[in-house]
This record gives sequence, C-alpha cells and structure tokens, in this order.
Amino acid sequence: MTTSTPEEHQKWMSYAIELAHQADQQNEVPVGCVIVQNDAVIGEGWNQPISSCDATGHAEIVAIRQACQQLNNYRLPGAKLYVTIEPCTMCLGAMIHARIDTLVFGALEPKAGAIVSAEKLQDKSFFNHKLDVISGVLETECSQLISSFFQRRRIEKKNK
Repeated sequence: MTTSTPEEHQKWMSYAIELAHQADQQNEVPVGCVIVQNDAVIGEGWNQPISSCDATGHAEIVAIRQACQQLNNYRLPGAKLYVTIEPCTMCLGAMIHARIDTLVFGALEPKAGAIVSAEKLQDKSFFNHKLDVISGVLETECSQLISSFFQRRRIEKKNK
C-alpha cells in the first residue's frame, strides 16, 4: 500500500464534499464518499436513503456497492475510503467486510460515530480486519456542511 500525502487526502476529501452537496440538493443529510484505489476513483456516493427508499442508502454503502461492481469483487484491498463524516456502525461493518485498507473522514459524529465518538468499534476483538483511520481531514468544512443543513432544517420546521 502506498502512503498518501496530506495534500492527496485533502484533494479526495474535497471531492467527497462535492458529492455531499448532491445529497444536500436532494434534501438528504449531506454526506459524501469517494473510494480510491491506485489514485483512481472506483466508487462514489452520497446519502440517499430517503430518495431511494433504502435505509442502507448511506454514502459509504452506495460507494462500496459501486466500487465492488466496478472491480467485479466484493473485496476492495488497497482501497481508501474518504467520507465527510465519521461512519456509523452499519457503514463500518461494510468497510470491514469489503476489506477497505484506509478510512479517511472529516467531521466527528458525536451521536452515531462508530470509530471514535459514540463507539470505538474497531477496538473490538471480534472483527477479522482492521482499517487504518485518519480523521479530521477538512474537518471544519465537513462539520459546517452538516451544521448548516440541520440549522436550515430547524428553521424550516419552526416556520411551518
């Protein structure tokens, strides 16, 4: 596995932020994800559980499905997954099963984050794969995206 520079992490996280804006335009929680292998995009997605009527339609799951189809393999060795917010339990499980090598995320998710916030599931001994984790890449931008979305939602709810 090649190591990435901070500039490369910022480049791919910027792309994940662009994808998060797609979710925002569809009135979905703005989370974006891109999966990179050998410096090429193999999967991408944004949150779409509401528009797809699919509870598993998180950005990470959408991107993992696309990457697996692209490679015609349910395993993604050597892949780096960039996501704008700390993944939930479901998404972490999918990353482990897909054998993602590296998870890079932007903002913490204090209520449902399964990496460092609400839980530290990677520390559990029952998983047969461990991801390298890099957090805080473009954290301010990622956090602001989510905060602005929910602030708008609260204002809309108040004005109804």
